[in-house]
Amino acid sequence: MNIKNALMGAAAGVALMTGATQAVAEAHGEITVGYFLEWPMPFQFAKVNGTYDEVMGVKVNWVSFDAGTAMSAAMASGDVQISVSQGVPPFVVATSAGQDLQILDVAVSYADNDNCVVSSGLEIDASSASELAGKKVAVPLGTAAHYGFLRQMDHFGVDLASLDIVDMAPADGAAAIAQGQVDMACGWGGALRRMKEHGNVLLTGAEKEALGILVFDVTSAPASFVAENPELVAKFLEVTAAANASWNDGSGVAEMLPVIANDAGMDETATAETMATFVFPDVATQLSSAWLGGAAPSFMKGVADVFVESGSIPSALDSYASSINLGPLTAVNDM
Repeated sequence: MNIKNALMGAAAGVALMTGATQAVAEAHGEITVGYFLEWPMPFQFAKVNGTYDEVMGVKVNWVSFDAGTAMSAAMASGDVQISVSQGVPPFVVATSAGQDLQILDVAVSYADNDNCVVSSGLEIDASSASELAGKKVAVPLGTAAHYGFLRQMDHFGVDLASLDIVDMAPADGAAAIAQGQVDMACGWGGALRRMKEHGNVLLTGAEKEALGILVFDVTSAPASFVAENPELVAKFLEVTAAANASWNDGSGVAEMLPVIANDAGMDETATAETMATFVFPDVATQLSSAWLGGAAPSFMKGVADVFVESGSIPSALDSYASSINLGPLTAVNDM
């Protein structure tokens, strides 16, 4: 398929919907939050136990998505007010197209849990990656997996024009590589685990990081919603931070794991193994110069430039600094 047309079409659609009316929590007494299945995170313990509703004083509805690009569209239409664990690349695609979204926190860092898998039958590894030319690849366009795919192909010198690239959500890509319908599939979470049953990665998480291929997700929301509900947003981030802290220090793991696994639609073993590859930075770390307080805007610009160079989006913003709102997270840090 034509990646440029597909991704530009999606970006244009998001931009057109940006003017849609945003739901206001005070007016409706409820909000809707987007998240991913098969992507286990500490916040899900608070989600299941109704902690967000209790602390925020509103009813929180939860809706699952299979890609961050769909999250952008739902926030543009006003159907979703907050998205948890949206990948930076789909966020960048949306903001580059004119959607007024803001990053509120770093949800998770996961270099080892987002990758591309080559079918084992091809016996292709890093030393023979050039043999991918002419092969069929399943890639969820506009996502972190898409960005990682582009960077890896550039690193290995594989011409994108030589590949048959199909836009597929990770779960569909996992099924396709299992059935021999594609030669390589890219994705994350539970889908990536299933992909690895039928192939191998070209680069490990550490090898990707050494090349500057960072992989992290954010909590995002429409700027208008954040401006109208700063205290509500801060309370949401406060609950998330508390859940992360309980997981990170080990005090809540035994109680949290079965609840998170069930909510993620995974068994406990797979959940534990997946979360072992995740890093949930604390609030102070997120606000530091290594993350949202410094490095993130330039990283986002780099992501956008890669998409522009590949023809996936028409242009990048001069800077993405205004797309990060540290106000609510700073309020949490000061609590």
